[in-house]
Amino acid sequence: MEATATALMPGRSLSVRAAAITLENVTIGYDRRPAVHHLSGEILPGELLAICGPNGGGKSTLLKALAGLLQPMGGHIARDGAKARDFAYLPQAAQLDRTFPISVQEFVALGALRRKGIFGRIDAAETASVERAIAGVGLKGFETHALGQLSGGQLQRALFARLMVEDGGVILLDEPFGAIDAATTEDLLALIAGWRAEGRTVVAALHELDLVRRAFPKTLLLSREAIAWGATGEVLTTKNLSLARTMAKAHDADAAYCHRDETSERADAL
Repeated sequence: MEATATALMPGRSLSVRAAAITLENVTIGYDRRPAVHHLSGEILPGELLAICGPNGGGKSTLLKALAGLLQPMGGHIARDGAKARDFAYLPQAAQLDRTFPISVQEFVALGALRRKGIFGRIDAAETASVERAIAGVGLKGFETHALGQLSGGQLQRALFARLMVEDGGVILLDEPFGAIDAATTEDLLALIAGWRAEGRTVVAALHELDLVRRAFPKTLLLSREAIAWGATGEVLTTKNLSLARTMAKAHDADAAYCHRDETSERADAL
């Protein structure tokens, strides 16, 4: 049975910057093979943005670029002077090695690394922050459990607790609700709402369109390039979703990087 969250909205004052993020004709890829083409737009401070689209449409690639883990092949991402520690990134849970011998408390404490460094000491204040985060996601009593002992929902709660300790002004989530129970989903949505209330920016790659329509005011529909970006109700239309699927099927994985002026129109414009 999943733990029940007891203090999901910490009500903290924002201690780091929720910077504006501006993408200017950005192309991102691997080995000169583009995965996201010529993307331009702005993510405002404090915004709650969902990135939706078909599998292979570039959602995870874009999040990695926003986090600074991938450098654009072309174009520019401006972060309004924000530093790396201002960004907290949550990869997909499937990328985590659950066999690694680490306890929940030790895992959550890793969120302090950006402030303390690898050899930094976890002092009383950091320890208290870890304890609050664990309690805040409903895992009090699980501190000494190994990650491999946790259910899928409990693991996701631990990942969110680590984000709380990271204390980023911009929070990037890659498929945070995959394969978890409904109660955990609702608890984590409440935590995201709390982050937004604190003035943090939250950007999440999501497949659950009903959840996006309910909880995310802004959406970027991405299928290698932007299909639409704006108010969720205006983006997630039948026409746009159909176009996203069509573009995903037509994608050529061997296509070379193409140079295109930011002002040029997309051939498949709506």
